[in-house]
Amino acid sequence: MPSCALTCGPSRAPPTLVNRCPIVKFQPDTLDGTNVITRHDVDALWVGNVRFGHSLLVPWAGTVLPWAPARPEDLVAEHFEALLALQPELVIFGSGPRLKFVAPALMRALIDRRIGVETMDTPAACRTYNVLASEGRSVVAALLLPRQA
Repeated sequence: MPSCALTCGPSRAPPTLVNRCPIVKFQPDTLDGTNVITRHDVDALWVGNVRFGHSLLVPWAGTVLPWAPARPEDLVAEHFEALLALQPELVIFGSGPRLKFVAPALMRALIDRRIGVETMDTPAACRTYNVLASEGRSVVAALLLPRQA
């Protein structure tokens, strides 16, 4: 059985492909100083290695902040106005375990300043936030985590 000239080991590839061992380059999946959401469950979110059991504001860099609302029904305009201090170009709003849109009037402070707002369920918001943060975007995830009874 032919072997790859590098370290791939025995190959079942046709002889013309034997010496074409794929070269794989691994890159870290984090950027220094960038917050990464590493896990989400029904009752918790992890940013890096830290577990949080409540709703969060996760800026692309800096301190992760608690966010008071737990459900879309708890939201008031002041909750979204608080995001202005983080100076995002884009806010990813995670509405909880299911997609639920909130009244645009609640997000008026962001809209008036031409800050983009995307609404999705919290698991999708976590994934989307990570992609945008890894691209170096000034993104904030505003994530609702319902309180468990």
